[in-house]
Amino acid sequence: MISKATIDKIFSTIRVEEIIGEYVQLKRAGSNFKGLSPFHDEKTASFVVSPSKQIWKDFSSGKGGTAISFLMEIENFTYPEALRHAAKKYGIEIEEDTRELTEDEKQSQTDKELLFKIHEIANNFFQEQLFETEEGKTIGYSYFKERALRDEIIKKFHLGYSPEKKNAFTEYALDKGYSKEILEKSGLSIFPENSPNGVDRFRERVIFPIHSFSGRVLGFGARILKNNVKTAKYLNSPETEIYHKSNVLYGLNQSKQAISKNNLCLLVEGYMDVIALHQSGIENVVSSSGTALTVEQIKLIKRLTENVTILFDGDKAGIKASFRSIDMLLSESMNIRVLLFPDGDDPDSFARKHPQEYVENFIQKEAKDFIDFKAEILLKEAGDDPIKKAESIRDIVKSVGFVQNALKQEVYLKEVSNKFQLSEQSLFNELNVQKQLQKQQNTPQHKQEAPIKTKLEKVPNVLETVNPILVLEEKMVELMLKYGDRILNRTDEENNAYQITVIEEIITHLEVDQCEIQSPLNQKIIDEIKSGIAENELRSGNFFMTLMDEEITGKIADALVEPYENSDWGKYQIFFSTEEEVLPKLVQDVIFRYKREYILKIINDMKKQLSENENNDETYKKIISLNQLRKELDEKLFRVL
Repeated sequence: MISKATIDKIFSTIRVEEIIGEYVQLKRAGSNFKGLSPFHDEKTASFVVSPSKQIWKDFSSGKGGTAISFLMEIENFTYPEALRHAAKKYGIEIEEDTRELTEDEKQSQTDKELLFKIHEIANNFFQEQLFETEEGKTIGYSYFKERALRDEIIKKFHLGYSPEKKNAFTEYALDKGYSKEILEKSGLSIFPENSPNGVDRFRERVIFPIHSFSGRVLGFGARILKNNVKTAKYLNSPETEIYHKSNVLYGLNQSKQAISKNNLCLLVEGYMDVIALHQSGIENVVSSSGTALTVEQIKLIKRLTENVTILFDGDKAGIKASFRSIDMLLSESMNIRVLLFPDGDDPDSFARKHPQEYVENFIQKEAKDFIDFKAEILLKEAGDDPIKKAESIRDIVKSVGFVQNALKQEVYLKEVSNKFQLSEQSLFNELNVQKQLQKQQNTPQHKQEAPIKTKLEKVPNVLETVNPILVLEEKMVELMLKYGDRILNRTDEENNAYQITVIEEIITHLEVDQCEIQSPLNQKIIDEIKSGIAENELRSGNFFMTLMDEEITGKIADALVEPYENSDWGKYQIFFSTEEEVLPKLVQDVIFRYKREYILKIINDMKKQLSENENNDETYKKIISLNQLRKELDEKLFRVL
C-alpha cells in the first residue's frame, strides 16, 4: 500500500493542467484552461481545467475531479495505478506503508506541526508589538509609514516588529509552554553558552512573514533599522523542516488570484517591491526574496501562468547575473519579458511616484522580450569589438536554445537574424551546437508513453425521466459545498433577526422535514457535513478536496468549476447579479422548491394507495392538508397557478 506521506507528496506536486495537457490540447480561457472533451465527441470546447483549484470538469460528459481521477478515467487505471503513474512522471519515489511509524518518526511529525504553530505564534507576537506597544509604534510602525504604507497593506502582509529586548519573543514563547528545542529548530531563537535564556534572531527589526502557497507562515525576513550597526541589512529564517528558500516565493499567497486572473506574473527582487506594487493596485507580483531563482519557484509560478515579466532596478546592478534566471524560465516553457526602470528607481520607488494606470502602462509598453534585453546589455559592452559582438550573439542564441517549442525557436531565430543582419542558417547551425551542449547536461528523455486506450461506454436506449427532487437535492448539496460557511441574515416568525450559515439552514431543513436523500453519494456528503457540525466544524468544498475519495472529488468539481466566465458587461453599462449576490434568496427558494416537490411526491404516493373498497377519509384529509401546504409554498415562490 502506498504510504500517506507519498500520496500527500504526489497531490502537492502534480499539476492537473500538465497531466491533462498530455491528452488534451488546452488553451487559456480567463483564469482557466479549455479544450475538447477526450470522453465525448464535440466541436465546441466544454472541457475546463482550473489551475488555481487543481480540478477539472467535462461539461459534455458530466465527469470531473482531480488529476488522479482524470488518469483513472482516460487510462482505465485503478486508484493506486494512477498514483504510481503520476509519481513516475514527476520522479517521486513510492514509499510503501508496511510498518508502524517509529517513535522518532512520530516525534518528527509532531515537531513539524509544532514548527507551524510556533511560527504562527511568532507572527501574531510581531504584529502585536508593531500595533500595540510604544516601541513598536515609534520605531517599526513609523518606518512603514515613512515608506508610505497604508494600514490595510501592513495588515494584508502581516508585517510586524521584533523589539529591542534581546529575548522578548523567546521569553514569550517559553511562557506559553514551547521548548528551547523547538525554538532552536525554528530558527526564531538562539541559545548560546553566554545567554542561557536565549536570544531573539530578529530583535530590533521590522518583520516580513513568508507564507506558503496555502497561506501558512513558514519563516520570516527581517530588516534592521539602525544604520550604524555592523550587521546584515536583511536577515532571513534559516532552513528548517517547513521552510526551504528555494521552494518559496514571497507574496505568492497574496498574489496568486491576481496572477491567474491577469495571466501574468511580475517578478521583482525585494519584499518592499511586492508590497508597494500591491498598494498601488498591481497585485500580480512575487519576489524570490533576494535569492537566485530556482526551478521549484518557477514551477510555483507556472501553476498560475506561463507569462513572466521581470522587473529590474534602474541602476542595472546584477543584471548580467539575471541571465541565468532568464534561461531557467525559458527551459520551463515560460514566456518572458524584461523591464528596466529608469536610473535611480526600483519597483518600490516607481510605484510610490506614479498612479496605478501609469505604472501598468509603463510595464506594458516598456517591457522587452529577452532577445532585445540581452542584445541591449551585451552589445553595449561589446562596443565595436567583433569578437565580443560574436560572443554576445552566441549568448543570445544559447538562450533561444532553452526555448522548448520548436516554432517559437524558429521565430526567435528569425528575430535575431533580422536584428543583426545574419543568415538564418548560420544561426540554426549555432543553435544545433548549443543543443548538443545542453543534451550533455540534461537528463535522459522520458520513455515513450503507451498509446491511449479507447474507453467504451454503454449508451442507454431509453431516456430516464428527470427526478425533480433529486435535481433540487443536488442543488442543495452544491450550495453547501460552494458557500457552506457563508452567513445568512434571517428573521423568525416573530420578526426577530438571527444569523445562520448556508450549511446549518439546509441541514436543519433536511432534519426537521425528515427528508429521504435520493442519492447515496449525496447522503455520504451530508453525513460528513453533519459530523463536522457535531465537532463544531463547517465542512464545505475545501474540506472535501482533502479527502481521498475520487467520487466526492468529482462532485466538488461539479460544484466549483463553472462552464464559462462572464464577460465584462459593465463597460456597456449592463449589470447583472451573480449567484453569490443573490445567495440568501437562492438558498431559501431551493429549500422551498425542494419541500414542494417532496410534498407532491407524498401526495402522489397516497393517491396510488387509495382503494375503492376502503374508508379513505383520513388519507383524503392528509392530501387536502398537504395541498394547502403546497399552495403556501407556491405563494412564497410567487408561483402563478
